[in-house]
Amino acid sequence: MKKIKNVAIIAHVDHGKTSLVDEILKYTGTFRENENVEALSMDSNAIERERGITILAKTTAVFYNDYRINILDTPGHADFGGEVERIMKMVDGVLLVVDAYEGPMPQTKFVLKKALEAGCKPIVVINKVDKPTSRVKEVVDEVLELFMELGANNDQLDFKVVYASAMNGTSSLDPNPSTQEKSFKCLLDLILSEIKDPSGDENAPFQFQPALLDYNDYVGRIAIGRIFNGKVKVGQMVNCLRLDGSEKQFRVQKLFGYVGLKRLEVEDAEAGDIVAIAGLEDIEVGETITEVGNHERLPILHIDEPTLQMTFGVNSSPFSGQDGKILTSRKIGERLYKETQRDVSLKVEPLDSESFKVLGRGELHLSILIENMLREGFELEVSKPRVIIKEIDGVKCEPYEDLQIEIEEEYMGAVIEELSARGAILDNMTHIGNVLKISYTIPSRGLIGFATNFMTLTKGYGIMNHVFKEYLPCTDINIGERKLGVLVASEQGKATAYSLGALEDRGVMFIEPNDEVYEGMIVGECNKNNDLAVNVVKGKELTNTRSAHADKTVVLKKARPITLEYALDYINQDELVEATPHHLRMRKKILNTEERKKFDARK
Repeated sequence: MKKIKNVAIIAHVDHGKTSLVDEILKYTGTFRENENVEALSMDSNAIERERGITILAKTTAVFYNDYRINILDTPGHADFGGEVERIMKMVDGVLLVVDAYEGPMPQTKFVLKKALEAGCKPIVVINKVDKPTSRVKEVVDEVLELFMELGANNDQLDFKVVYASAMNGTSSLDPNPSTQEKSFKCLLDLILSEIKDPSGDENAPFQFQPALLDYNDYVGRIAIGRIFNGKVKVGQMVNCLRLDGSEKQFRVQKLFGYVGLKRLEVEDAEAGDIVAIAGLEDIEVGETITEVGNHERLPILHIDEPTLQMTFGVNSSPFSGQDGKILTSRKIGERLYKETQRDVSLKVEPLDSESFKVLGRGELHLSILIENMLREGFELEVSKPRVIIKEIDGVKCEPYEDLQIEIEEEYMGAVIEELSARGAILDNMTHIGNVLKISYTIPSRGLIGFATNFMTLTKGYGIMNHVFKEYLPCTDINIGERKLGVLVASEQGKATAYSLGALEDRGVMFIEPNDEVYEGMIVGECNKNNDLAVNVVKGKELTNTRSAHADKTVVLKKARPITLEYALDYINQDELVEATPHHLRMRKKILNTEERKKFDARK
């Protein structure tokens, strides 16, 4: 077999995985000297660059000391944890990246648990050791405690530690920052010495299992995975052992390998290689691709079930078609089903001729899908996310999550009170200087809308992270709904400063003067717990009689900015978000004021 090492980089969000891959690519000379390479080169998606997070798992490969090192950069956010779990079957070792100040976080625990269960050998990288707030010794101890808590075996507990600063391109085996060298030789040497070679027999019958999916308009679905045994070449007839027990033969149309940031066509590949295969239009994650005549299956990969659902529908507002180019339910449906070709954690079900039920792993997962659609010119209306209720052994159960927050002591009372009202159960509380690190178990619906409140309660200084834990019996606490009412426009037209000035004492506005509004559109937050229909288009009555007093200039408070995540968190079940390429509007499902009053009276 060729000299190959397969390794994944795992960590909590923003602990420096992608920056570390950047430096490894540079150090190994993967880029030409005159090649223009952007920072965070593995984050190829525009939204990934803007938000500074990895959304899609990506494969790269570098050459070092005659070895080909296949590296998988994984997402750090809980909503994309399903990809991390499947990737563990493709690799023999992991680089666990941990922030030198924050230490292990909820997602660190989740991804490490999956790696240890898969039998991967870990190498720990303590990143950002150059920060003045770093606490290297304590973090290493916390990592060791986490390994023991997760039941690591003796070989896994005997992990090596590299101390690095990915931003500066330095690393060392010594925790002292002064020993840092402008090199990643020590890390790459450890990968060669600590991570075992991939198992498999190149002379055995061919076996390949997809762990990730991609999609290309020319060749259709592309399956990315590892060859466990045997060899394969372009044009070869192979057999797909389907998840439902059936079999289907197909010809390998394209075979892709990876070098640096490029996916290159190759003619053949063998056991241990991580490759992408095209040729079967409906190939699924977890199926086994073998030689014709071989019926031996690989263990089926587990795919995390969705925990949230939303309704995507045709934009039915009076402003429909003014901004976007793609409006019809047929086009929206095609785009959603196309996304399921690439994202196995996403499920789409038609509700009626105008709308679809979309099931995903979390608010971020679904909001990024909406954001991508808006950038492509779609217009649509979406409902508030709702958790998916399951019946387990005759008991109704809902998803719960591990929540970890970091706050200063002065905000502790308000945050604990808010979380208690949302059904959270306190698990642990520790002090790090003046900062409290608190762990909770909380229903997923208790987190809907909490992020905005949390930032308000902590004046922007709080840090929160959460990850799916398990399904538990439903709590009867009424959570997930907004407590305050809203100001709803009763007329269509352009908002005027005169009207908005008169309404300022009724609440906080979401619109500015001259913004177009329509009846039923939410224009502000009421300072009471009931909804209020207001006229925001009324202008000052003009006469030819001179006023005895000089007109006062209307000075308005700044409108509250609305983002997609904020809008999805904010609305109640009787409201919708109208999303177009350049506008976000919140509205009532029933636009007519009188009809809405009649409906509320009947409830």
